[in-house]
Amino acid sequence: MSEKSKAALVTGGSRGIGAAVARRLAADGLEVIVTYVSKPEKAQAVCDEIAAAGGRATAAALDVGDMAAVSAFFAEHIKDKVDLHVLVNNAGITKDGFLVRMRDEDFESVVRVNLFGAFACLREAAKIMMKRRCGRIVNLASVVAQSGNAGQANYVAAKAGLIGLTKSAALELAPRGITVNAVAPGFIATDMTAVLTDEVKTAYADRIPLKRAGSADEVAGAVAYLASDAAAYITGQVLAVNGGMYL
Repeated sequence: MSEKSKAALVTGGSRGIGAAVARRLAADGLEVIVTYVSKPEKAQAVCDEIAAAGGRATAAALDVGDMAAVSAFFAEHIKDKVDLHVLVNNAGITKDGFLVRMRDEDFESVVRVNLFGAFACLREAAKIMMKRRCGRIVNLASVVAQSGNAGQANYVAAKAGLIGLTKSAALELAPRGITVNAVAPGFIATDMTAVLTDEVKTAYADRIPLKRAGSADEVAGAVAYLASDAAAYITGQVLAVNGGMYL
């Protein structure tokens, strides 16, 4: 990354929605830092694709569930290295199961990555953005945070908490010119949903007024809007990208 370059940090940017967001922000002129946990080759492939299209990106390892690692990451890769303009908290995991059989560690790990991790990144980004009195923070929530979903008590709790975090952070950071918003995707066609059977996919589509799954690029478009100057007067909001789907 070039010194003091205007940049966007996209956590969990090696695949799916995160990769689409990274590509879109790079196309909009930002240098993008794409984080990954276990598959550097996938993150690098995203960066190579961005470079081939004329953009700038770099991949870096980060486990957002390790809050000490988040602080160290910002110190090493972000602070005084780039002009952090956008943070997209996209990194997340699922460990589904009915709540009466859910193990403590499965609940804790999902909340730690999806909520604690977003908090840790938001906190570090805010410290930097407050000094320059400008910034855009976008958190990836989910339609299930607003509706609930059987078999995902841990994931729903984390994403619902993320919406609350978004609203509180928006109030705290608005006086410094920083906006904080959330995007809540619905049923999106990614590699995570590709493993579902055709019957399950059809059942979901039948419940969506637009009668189809959304695309990662459509979610990325919403994120890019909230990260842009066009959304300078929008903060504390949850933008649903779900085709009208409300479970």
